[in-house]
Amino acid sequence: MARVKSQLRRYLDLGDVHGQVNANVLQSGGLCYSLDSHILTVDGEPVKLTATETRIVELLMRNLGRIFPAEEIYERVWESPAYGAENTVMVHIRRIREKIEINPREPKYLKVVWGIGYKIEKI
Repeated sequence: MARVKSQLRRYLDLGDVHGQVNANVLQSGGLCYSLDSHILTVDGEPVKLTATETRIVELLMRNLGRIFPAEEIYERVWESPAYGAENTVMVHIRRIREKIEINPREPKYLKVVWGIGYKIEKI
């Protein structure tokens, strides 16, 4: 039974070698973001995000592991120059974290690199 469970776990976690890979889904650990439907799921459960939060998540998921300064996030998401936008981005990041993290104080996915910016970890 243990061997069968182990094989099933590997098959479900890593996927079928001969199966199709969906290029329209970005994944990092338990986070899955569908580019077609703009839906974020955490461990299979859909997360309700605002339009702005969705654009931030999409930006970070498309560039897993890359650190984005708050100014760059603001300019890309709001499409306007960032003048003192750190607090605005910080509030949106905090709200996203509250929705996707088990413990927002110790984030697993959405991390802050102090003095530089924000990123979603490659897991």
